[in-house]
Amino acid sequence: MSSIEKMMFADIAGLESDLEAVLGIISSCGCFHMENAGAVHASSQKNTVKRENPYSAPLKMLSEISALSGIKLEKADASGIKDSEADKMTSEIRSMRNRVQKLKAEVKKAEEQKAAHSRALEQVKHLSGGEGVGSLEIDLEQIFACKHIKVRFGRLPIDSYEKLPYYEEKTFYYLVYGKDKDYCYGFCFAPVSEIEEIDGILESLYFERIRLPDFVHGDVAEAAASITENMKKDDEKAEKCRKALSEYIENSREKICKYFTKLKALYDTFELRENVLMIRDKFYIVGFVPEREAEQFKKYFEGLRSVSVVIKPCGEGGDVEVPVKLRNNKFSEPFSMFVDMYGLPAYNDINPTGFVAVTYSLLFGIMFGDLGQGLLVLLLGIVLWKWKKMTLGRIMERLGVFSMIFGTLYGSVFGYEELLDPVYESLGISFLPFKAIHSINTVLYAAIGIGIGIIIISVLINIAMGLKEKDYARALFSNNGLAGLVFYCGLLILLLGGMLGLNVGGPLYVICLIILPLVIMFLREPLGDLCAGKGFHIHESVGDFIAANFFECFEYLLGYATNTISFVRVGGFVLSHAGMMSVVLSLAEMSGGASPLVMILGNLFVMCLEGFLVGIQVLRLEFYEMFSRYYTGGGKAFSPVTVNYDEKIE
Repeated sequence: MSSIEKMMFADIAGLESDLEAVLGIISSCGCFHMENAGAVHASSQKNTVKRENPYSAPLKMLSEISALSGIKLEKADASGIKDSEADKMTSEIRSMRNRVQKLKAEVKKAEEQKAAHSRALEQVKHLSGGEGVGSLEIDLEQIFACKHIKVRFGRLPIDSYEKLPYYEEKTFYYLVYGKDKDYCYGFCFAPVSEIEEIDGILESLYFERIRLPDFVHGDVAEAAASITENMKKDDEKAEKCRKALSEYIENSREKICKYFTKLKALYDTFELRENVLMIRDKFYIVGFVPEREAEQFKKYFEGLRSVSVVIKPCGEGGDVEVPVKLRNNKFSEPFSMFVDMYGLPAYNDINPTGFVAVTYSLLFGIMFGDLGQGLLVLLLGIVLWKWKKMTLGRIMERLGVFSMIFGTLYGSVFGYEELLDPVYESLGISFLPFKAIHSINTVLYAAIGIGIGIIIISVLINIAMGLKEKDYARALFSNNGLAGLVFYCGLLILLLGGMLGLNVGGPLYVICLIILPLVIMFLREPLGDLCAGKGFHIHESVGDFIAANFFECFEYLLGYATNTISFVRVGGFVLSHAGMMSVVLSLAEMSGGASPLVMILGNLFVMCLEGFLVGIQVLRLEFYEMFSRYYTGGGKAFSPVTVNYDEKIE
């Protein structure tokens, strides 16, 4: 059965010396929803005990270690670590962070040195010869050490190199030592006195200067051999540093996760102080506990003599909104996801999860009835829940079962409508299987009948909730109250009688079951005030009241009609499913030898497309045709204090 967990208000008081112990109990018990005590207790001397969290710094360092090392910070067994060891943990974490940073820096430095050597080797290779010259066998340092001649090494675009004859009168010489498809690599020699002018010419020709690093020595062959040797050393050094880093990370992984677990618990516990009220040397904490766990909650504090725990009904907790914890059976529990999407109920409202579970599963099964496809939906749901822990998987398990049930009644197995005929013939059941495609009117009328039944049940739930809350305007006079129910049923009986040729709808019938309920709905607000003991009052001008309520009553009339007709979609999807599968079967027959493949692909297509559409349409019916009649939502979720090990400290 679905219900809302009954809550108790907890008021905790004690000496400041016991505050840490109390907060530790609260964060570990898993059943206490904490509220701001300052908003509940009125005092001119109140103050909070919130200050900078001392565990923030070590947690940030752990986050840095995680980012540098790739270690995932996750919960581990930290029971052997005492709260008093926080300073020791901080010191060790700082040392670990520095060690990881140093090893990472060494790896990075070795990789950067190798990259620099690689770039230098690439440039040196351009001096291997070309344009009628052999490999450069002069010491490169001697070339750049000339006193009266400036040397520029770099590359010119091919088309710019072809323009050099235009500058024959200028005193410079460009010696090419290598080429590729886009550039000419070489040296430009110019007198020191004219180098500025020559640099300008080179710049206009898009010359890109290449500076050889200081570690390039000797001629081309010697420089290339030296750089290659240095690259090997860089590789060895980088690999050595990576290995040292990997070993250190692996050896530190367990300790890091333990420290994270302990420090995160201390951090989250410390953060609770912002909701604690201090008056002199005493603290006050307030919150809510489920009634079933209230006695056990009190026992947690028995060892703290200065601490007083008072458990009382929620109404004595001041104006604090009571949090909501849904209590559902195993069948309906996963459907609470849909209730959360719409909004939790208020504490004194109804838990609609059970009704949603039954109606959603029933409507989905009717609209998506196929024994074979339902089995696949069931198996897929099991996989999603067992493997991915998706709540949707648990819902799919239930929907798959209902699809199988109605698929059995329809006699449909992967679109084959005759497979189950022999079974029913052997059992002597002549009216099954039900062939929807041959009974279109029956399907549509049944869909409307289902919708009428669901609407009436929704209105009855609203009436019950209104009476429970003593909201008589809601329970008796609204369009979803008793007056609306009488009006709706009266119209239905009138229409049904006309369709069947029955003599229904005399003057007395119309006055009592049509006109009177409509007048009551028109006067619902002043009648509600009258029942509440406030007298019969119209709060605005008579003209405004008549105009507003006239159009609202007209809207109610249209709403009854559209909401009822909306359920025709249930029958429509029953027929569309049968129609789509008949198309798949026809295509399979025409495809000859490829018919098994066509059947597989066709079934998968129908399952994905229609399953998705049916799921959305049923959810729409839940929200707009049912919830709108008896459910408002707007409740506050029961959120017990816990340590969140997934939250990162930035």
